[in-house]
Amino acid sequence: MQAIHAELKKRHRATREGMPDALNLRIHRALSWLQRASVCEPDHDPDARFIFLWIAFNAAYAQEIPATLRLSEQESFTAFLRKLHGLDSAKQLDDLVWNTFSGPIRVLLDNPYVFESFWSFQRGEIDEATWQTRQAAGKRKAAILLAQGHTPELLALVFQRIYTLRNQLMHGGATWNSQINRAQVQDCANLMGQIVPVVVEIMMAHPEALWGEACYPVIKD
Repeated sequence: MQAIHAELKKRHRATREGMPDALNLRIHRALSWLQRASVCEPDHDPDARFIFLWIAFNAAYAQEIPATLRLSEQESFTAFLRKLHGLDSAKQLDDLVWNTFSGPIRVLLDNPYVFESFWSFQRGEIDEATWQTRQAAGKRKAAILLAQGHTPELLALVFQRIYTLRNQLMHGGATWNSQINRAQVQDCANLMGQIVPVVVEIMMAHPEALWGEACYPVIKD
């Protein structure tokens, strides 16, 4: 990943003069967190690697919008993924979904521990039959998307699962280096490690697109 970061950083330096300031800031921030993730050995500290990669992704997609128009975070990154796919003329996202990670994606979508309804059942918010019905419906939806090749929708489904893991780690709902959640942490970190560089690359390739203003802009005295 360090080589990928170095190449993206080089390309950003070569093209940033023609980019809008807000896009430059978002890419700069995303690359900084991607660089930090790249020094985490995949098998040594996948928790930290995943967290840094999520922050890199968040830095790329988050934008400043009025409070009255704000979507939920999941709606925001779903819309962002659809936009990226529409701009991805090289079909890099398609290649990741259908070639590089088709197997791991299926495994992740079958994992109950990254399915929020499973935890709703554990908290007593829904009964067992409801969560199992939702799990079955999610599997059917994933199977249809996989069969029909709907990349944006499948990525959105994958990121819903990744977001559950993100919440567990960011809100202290998991132990660092726990043996209980190694499979999902490793799988999600590996997925994010491939997807985030592609996200940044697509954004840099399309400075003309409407990306919006960066959250928490740099304040100059």
